[in-house]
Amino acid sequence: MKLSTRGQYGTRALLELALHQGERPVLLRDIAQRQQISLQYLEHLISPLIAGGMVRSSRGARGGVSLARTPEDIRLSEVVHLLEGSVAPVKCVDNPETCVRSELCVTRDVWGEMKQAIDGVLESTTLKDLVERQKKKEHPEAGMYYI
Repeated sequence: MKLSTRGQYGTRALLELALHQGERPVLLRDIAQRQQISLQYLEHLISPLIAGGMVRSSRGARGGVSLARTPEDIRLSEVVHLLEGSVAPVKCVDNPETCVRSELCVTRDVWGEMKQAIDGVLESTTLKDLVERQKKKEHPEAGMYYI
């Protein structure tokens, strides 16, 4: 399974919004600049995130985008499934009827296990988790003690 830029950039855009949760709405151009994403591509990605109930948009002088839910309520599984679809590495894992050998195929079993593992990681990771990881990367010395 390989994430496309839709999944990668969409997740990074949501992370940026989570980092600024509770502040005024964020302009798309600011997200694009900070995350090094094309503004045009970001504009294309925001629509499904709004439709999926993860982002809200506000117009006007203080307009922009913000998270529609709290960072702890948005799981990466929801983001990836919305932007990418299934994380199955091959079609027959989700749709066994697409392959006449699906009942006998041992490799399909392995691909199914792979999908379950990916789903498990994505389901157990929230935007809040990403915010915490980001803060640790920005300030790695915060967890160190000196004598």
